[in-house]
Amino acid sequence: MPDRTAVAIIGGGYAGLSAALTLRRLGHEVTVLDAERIGWGASSRNGGMVSGGIKVAAKSLSSAYGEEGARRIAESVTASFPFLEETIAREGIDCDYVRCGRFMPAWTPRHYDGLAARAGYLAEVTGMPTRMVPRARQREALGSDHYHGGMIADAGGSLHPGKYARGLAKAAEAAGARLVDGVRVQATRPEGNGFRIATSAGEFTADAVLMATNGYTRGTDGSSAMPWLAKRMIPVGSYIIATEPLEPGLIDRLFPERRTMSDTKRVLNYFRPSPDGSRVIWGGRASFGPTTPGIAAPVLHATMAEVFPELAKVKLTHAWTGNVAFTFDFLPHIGVEDGVHYAAGCQGSGVAMASWLGHQVALKMAGAGNSDFALDGLKVPTVPGYTGDPWFLPMVGGWYRLRDRLDRLAA
Repeated sequence: MPDRTAVAIIGGGYAGLSAALTLRRLGHEVTVLDAERIGWGASSRNGGMVSGGIKVAAKSLSSAYGEEGARRIAESVTASFPFLEETIAREGIDCDYVRCGRFMPAWTPRHYDGLAARAGYLAEVTGMPTRMVPRARQREALGSDHYHGGMIADAGGSLHPGKYARGLAKAAEAAGARLVDGVRVQATRPEGNGFRIATSAGEFTADAVLMATNGYTRGTDGSSAMPWLAKRMIPVGSYIIATEPLEPGLIDRLFPERRTMSDTKRVLNYFRPSPDGSRVIWGGRASFGPTTPGIAAPVLHATMAEVFPELAKVKLTHAWTGNVAFTFDFLPHIGVEDGVHYAAGCQGSGVAMASWLGHQVALKMAGAGNSDFALDGLKVPTVPGYTGDPWFLPMVGGWYRLRDRLDRLAA
C-alpha cells in the first residue's frame, strides 16, 4: 500500500474498478482498496443479468422531478446499457456477454396492463424495441403458464459476473491502477488540501477519495468509512442458486430465445440460462434478514418449481449471495459530501449501472464531463434514526409478500 496516492477509491467492485479505469485513461494516479479481494461483493456474486435501467426509468419520476427531469433521469440510467457493451468490446473482456433481451412476466393481469402502459416509453428512452406478449402466447417467450403474459425489452443482456469483474480489474490494472486486496478502510478525514485515510494496514494520504462501497458501506460490526452514506444505503441480500446440468433441449423449452427473466412481483424472481446453456440460474429475495445460501437455497428451489414444475426434482449444485443496495428514493446516485465523492444505490441492477456510475463520477472528479449527469447531486434521502442497519426489512418483506399473495388472489 502506498504512503500517498492522487485518488483513493474505496471499494473494488464494478463502480470502483470502472472509475479507476476511466481515471487512468485520463492520466490520474489511482489506488483501489477493498476489505476483501477485488470484486468480492455482489460484483462477482450476482445473477449476471444486464439491465438497461428499465426498472428505474419510470414515468412516475415526473411527480418528483417534472416531466423533463424524469426523462433526463430515464435517459441517464438507460445509457448504462450501451456503456457496458462498449466497455466489454473496447477492453476485450471475455465474460460470456450476450445481448439477449429480457422478458418481464406479469404476476397479475393488472401488472400486464401496467407493463403495456410503460412499453412505449421504455422503447423511447432506451432506443430499443419493446413488445407485449399476451398470456395466450406466453410460451413463445417463457416455457411456463405461471404468469399473465409480459413484456419483452430488447435492451437487456447476460454475462458471467465473476469473469466481468476479473476482466474489469485486469483492464484497470493494465491501465496503471494500483489494486489493493484485504485492506479495510476505517475512516477518512480532511488534511490540508486532501485526506488522511486510516486503514487496517496503517494510514496514507490522498488528494481525492471516492466511496464505491454500495451494499457494503456499513460493516457487519456497524462501522463505516463514510457514515453519511451508510445512513442512505439499504443493503439487501440477493440469493441465487444454480441447478445441475439439465437434459438436452430443456433449456430451450424453458427459455425460448435464451432471454433473461425478471417478474413483476414486489418480492421478485429473476432467472436465466447459465452462460453455457446447461443450467437454470435462479435468484430472488429468499430472506429479508441475514441468512446463509444453504438456508436460502431450498426456498428458491421451491419458488423455481412453482414456475417450472419440471424442475421440482432437479438437484442444485451451487448457491450464493451478495449484498445489493437500495436507496430511499429508489434512484442511483453520484455526488460529493464533505469533499468525498460517492457512487452508490443501483437498486439491484448494478452490472451495467454500477459500471456507468463509476465512469460518470470519475469524469466528474477529473473535470472531464462534457454534459450534466442527471443523477449527479440529487438529494440522497434518509429517515430519522436510520444508521445503515436495515432492521425493518423483515417486516417490509413480509408486507410485500402478503401484498403479492393478495394481488394474485384478486386476479
